[in-house]
Amino acid sequence: MDLIADILLAAGALGAGFYCFVLSRRLTRFTDLEQGVGGAVAVLSAQVDDLTRTLAAAQAAAGTKSAALAEATQRAEDVARRLELMLAAMHDLPTADPAPPPVADPVFFRHPRGAA
Repeated sequence: MDLIADILLAAGALGAGFYCFVLSRRLTRFTDLEQGVGGAVAVLSAQVDDLTRTLAAAQAAAGTKSAALAEATQRAEDVARRLELMLAAMHDLPTADPAPPPVADPVFFRHPRGAA
């Protein structure tokens, strides 16, 4: 009976050892930096760094463009106010070409009077 228990215990130990060996190989392949999940994590980490740098550059550019747009808008509003003032001042000026006086109906004479 002891011999059977020892054989079963040895078989269990060998089975556990084989299971650990297979698990170790799978884990090594899983964390491999070129093909496994480790490689995917490394690539994603590099992409996140690139995206962070790109986002920071885009935010800086947007801030600069926003300031330039605000300045241009302010200048446009100032010019619009001046144009409105000029247009209002033009309404007060007399027109350059006054309307000509009405012309009476033309009268044609075949012969001047008194001549005959």
